[in-house]
Amino acid sequence: MLKPLVSLVIPAKNEGQHVRNTIVSALKVKTDCPFEIIIVDDASNDGCCSSLASLGIPGQIKVIRTQGVGAAMARNIGAEAAAGSFLIFCDAHLFFEDWWIDRLLAPIRSGEADATNPGIGDTANPSNVGYGYSWNANLEPRWNTGRQTLFPSAHLAGGCLAISRNAFFDINGFERGFKVWGREDEEISFKLWVFGYKCYVEPQVKILHVFRPSSPPFQLTWDHINYNLMRMAYSHFKEERIEKCKKLIKHSDPEKIVAAVLENGVLKQRQAYFTRRKYDDDWYMTTFNIPF
Repeated sequence: MLKPLVSLVIPAKNEGQHVRNTIVSALKVKTDCPFEIIIVDDASNDGCCSSLASLGIPGQIKVIRTQGVGAAMARNIGAEAAAGSFLIFCDAHLFFEDWWIDRLLAPIRSGEADATNPGIGDTANPSNVGYGYSWNANLEPRWNTGRQTLFPSAHLAGGCLAISRNAFFDINGFERGFKVWGREDEEISFKLWVFGYKCYVEPQVKILHVFRPSSPPFQLTWDHINYNLMRMAYSHFKEERIEKCKKLIKHSDPEKIVAAVLENGVLKQRQAYFTRRKYDDDWYMTTFNIPF
């Protein structure tokens, strides 16, 4: 196998047939970019990642097994094992089109962007497409719609996120202190922007995503969700916004959540981030018209 230009990093947990379908789709479509696939099996117990390495040419597909590290860290571990100059983080339930890799990387390779999203459609309704997203006044996701040309987006969806290897490791990847799932896409997008990198969406590329009606394949609690919110806030926001985030905590004891966050080194991380960032959170909220 040629040295891969691109590494597709796919975290998976109890994905059933979906992860196999995703890999088969990636292998079938056309591209001029040699790529490898890194599957991070995060403690699946349904056998979904068995025999996946045999689907590609020898050495093209690697399976790494982790012990329930969560979505953000599974992606980081996959990236650390990757050989490509570009990383594309993919959910384990996607379908691709011809030349999607080449066209998604084009703005990064030209220097116009450092990270990109395609349009992400619903397999059950392919015309329903989101193009990255932003926040509303309660820091809830608000998808961009109706776009046709390359544009900057406040957030990129981690379900299909392309980024240069250099940019990813320069910002230390996805947040390493998060619990299970939640806010990892928003945090890395925010971090990229304030550190001086650029996040764009290329609407001329579209992938299809299986949006499952059932609960996620991992045990997720409100404490996990609220912990990640507050860790993001303490890492990046000014004091007034931290206080506003505390008021967004649902179904958990706010004091307990804040105490847990502060016990885990977030203030040291805050200081490091504030020292090196190019823009602050006021710039970010103003640039993307976020009323928070």
